[in-house]
Amino acid sequence: MTDSDGLIRPGSLAPDFSLPATPDGRRTGPGQLRGRPVVLAFYPADWTPVCGDQMALYQAAMPEFDRYDAAVLGISVDSLWSHRAFAEAKGIRFPLLADFEPKGEVSRRYGAYTAQGQSARALVVLDRDQTVAWSHLSPPEVNPGADGILDALEQLGAQRRVVIR
Repeated sequence: MTDSDGLIRPGSLAPDFSLPATPDGRRTGPGQLRGRPVVLAFYPADWTPVCGDQMALYQAAMPEFDRYDAAVLGISVDSLWSHRAFAEAKGIRFPLLADFEPKGEVSRRYGAYTAQGQSARALVVLDRDQTVAWSHLSPPEVNPGADGILDALEQLGAQRRVVIR
């Protein structure tokens, strides 16, 4: 299920995937993180000012994401080698996944692919069971920040506390 803008909607079961995470062949995806909330941060391209600021913000906010036991995965159509250099230059330690071949396949499945051949600037928060809890599409020139992600994670935490009682 997608919104009118094409982005996957809350309540949808998230498509599983496994994308290259490192040049040595390690792959990562939400299925490997089942049981934890997962933040999927789709972004247009390494080395652009907005993308660099956005990914660096998520790295700086990692202690907040850790409070919710949330994993963060950055996803763009750039190559592993570009991701590696970009992560080293920006101090990013969470995985940047290469939706490179076939180009944009995962981005398309989430409704986060543009006519320009890039990942859109989209955020998707998955709950512990890989259901979409929240999704947001930003204009390419706007850093969406972390507030929406943290609000979604807080809601998941509140829902979990209610279930446990």
